[in-house]
Amino acid sequence: MVIRMRHTRAHTRNRRSHHALKETSLVACTNCKGMTRPHHMCLSCGFYKGRQVLDLSSLKVARDARMKAKRERIRAESGVTPTAAREEAPQLSAGEVKEEVKAKTARKTTRTRKVDGASSAKTKEEN
Repeated sequence: MVIRMRHTRAHTRNRRSHHALKETSLVACTNCKGMTRPHHMCLSCGFYKGRQVLDLSSLKVARDARMKAKRERIRAESGVTPTAAREEAPQLSAGEVKEEVKAKTARKTTRTRKVDGASSAKTKEEN
């Protein structure tokens, strides 16, 4: 079906004037003073209107235990022991990491130029 009448820019923009996103309003929690949405439970302490509606500390302990068991199960399935995993991944200091990043960026190309119809990359080391 073909549109018979074209909407003018003004009519289109008037219709879309209500499509703008509104900023989320936040209020301070009465228990922990954390920011939370109005009429919602605080996600950091589990309180709503001055009373505890959800015990988040017990949920966090249960989640940590569940995640630890999952990590151990994955290690057991892959055959990697925790000590072997630490030995495989060498720990670098901040200085060594910076040097490694500098070395990688030094090898990157700075510009490309054409030589005899073929493009060749010129690195910083060649400059």
